[in-house]
Amino acid sequence: MSLFISSLNSGSNGNCYYVGTQEEAVLIDGGISCRETERRLKRLELSIKKIKAIFVTHEHSDHVYGVSQLSKKYQLPVYITAGTLHDGRVKLKENLTMPFRAYEPVTIGNLTITGFPKFHDASDPHSFIVASPTVKVGIFTDIGLPCEHVIRHFEQCHAAFLEANYDEQMLDTGKYPLHLKNRIRDGHGHLSNKQALQLFLDHKPPFMTHLFLSHLSQNNNSPKLVKQLFTPIAGLTQIIIAPRYKETPLYHIRNSPPPHGKRMASYEGIPHFLRRSPESFEQLSLFQ
Repeated sequence: MSLFISSLNSGSNGNCYYVGTQEEAVLIDGGISCRETERRLKRLELSIKKIKAIFVTHEHSDHVYGVSQLSKKYQLPVYITAGTLHDGRVKLKENLTMPFRAYEPVTIGNLTITGFPKFHDASDPHSFIVASPTVKVGIFTDIGLPCEHVIRHFEQCHAAFLEANYDEQMLDTGKYPLHLKNRIRDGHGHLSNKQALQLFLDHKPPFMTHLFLSHLSQNNNSPKLVKQLFTPIAGLTQIIIAPRYKETPLYHIRNSPPPHGKRMASYEGIPHFLRRSPESFEQLSLFQ
């Protein structure tokens, strides 16, 4: 069973991702207003009645801003950890508050949603895999570094929303104060272009058809730069830049194997400084 996906908004001004079948869908985060969510779904010709739940990655305002109003207006259950609910001060009706735990799948119609832990400077941050019986889509944003949980799930995805937040040189030479620069790159902040590219090169499955590069910094990155980095090594994977102020088109993700003999991602055309030897790539565990 195929999946339909779109980024409704991606960036520090709000994050919201749509994943669903023909019958039902979920939102991963609700970081834009209820009204903007409605407008963007309407432009995509998607009925909000298809949305059956919201899953929250963590408590930062660009991920929870519209959650309370969406839940209240449409009686949507919100899957959220106790720590995220407390620290995010998200106001939800008790009957619509659905706690979840890492690696405990939630079934909604033909969808299975599984959360897993990640590194980020939040109380109890999680990323998600949304799966139909034959297709898996991953949401990998707000990640300090690609730990083994992220790697393990990325390798399963037919499509993924992957953070490429900042260019290292732009961050170094930019106007942010030092404490903020360090927060972004200290392993509990965000993925750089280089880290995202390395994850893609080393762990992209041969059946991945779409990669949405997401949560780009407005001040420390550029869509053109990210596109130039990823496109030459994408192979048959379509590269989409998730914008900050509008939705992407709706993409149809199928379980379609690549044509025999076609080259997938490789190191051809990649600058030497982006290549890593296997022993230098640490797959850190959250449980160490």
